[in-house]
Amino acid sequence: MLDFTLEDLSAEDVERLRTVYRPLTEAVRDLIDATIRSEVDADAVAEAKTQIDAATATLRSRQLDGPFGVRFTAHGDRMPWGNAVIGLRNPIAPPLSVQRDETGGVFADFELGAPYEGPPGHVHGGVAAMLLDHILGEVASPATSPRLTGTITVRYLRPTPLGRLHAEAGIVRTEGVKTFAAGIIADAQGPTVEAEGVFIRPKWARDEQLTDPPV
Repeated sequence: MLDFTLEDLSAEDVERLRTVYRPLTEAVRDLIDATIRSEVDADAVAEAKTQIDAATATLRSRQLDGPFGVRFTAHGDRMPWGNAVIGLRNPIAPPLSVQRDETGGVFADFELGAPYEGPPGHVHGGVAAMLLDHILGEVASPATSPRLTGTITVRYLRPTPLGRLHAEAGIVRTEGVKTFAAGIIADAQGPTVEAEGVFIRPKWARDEQLTDPPV
């Protein structure tokens, strides 16, 4: 059992949690891929299920009441570890590691395998839309001023192959509480999907009178 709670964590506590949970998440991510692509016989499947059921029971012996949510460290840093796109503790997340460039844009290099397939050998369109929604939201949301998706338009230029991919996004303009952003997903040959979105500062953030840094 961990000897500290998940609230007001120090930098040392966060690193300890990363050390504990990242290998578990990666192992389950591998398990998902193996489940899809395995061709073992029925007896091996039954044995694997028994082992998985036992592991699930162990993990459920003490768990959160509800989703992980977004927790904060003692220094105010966010921990969105249950997030479906970037969550450190979410095995269905690729995960994306979103970086900011010198112009204020964001980008991520990542790999999508069998769990994200739609058309044979290609990324499911809904997965591509989810990733673009997230990366556009990242660029539209400075740390001091979160913005949520108002609308997003996705255009599929051609099928996105499974494998190594790149995503990037930038701000087009800001009008009051609205930020307009655009971005792409690309493979080695160029863009496969592009998106434009409007992201809105929620009322609770406006009430807190959060201000944006210069863009």
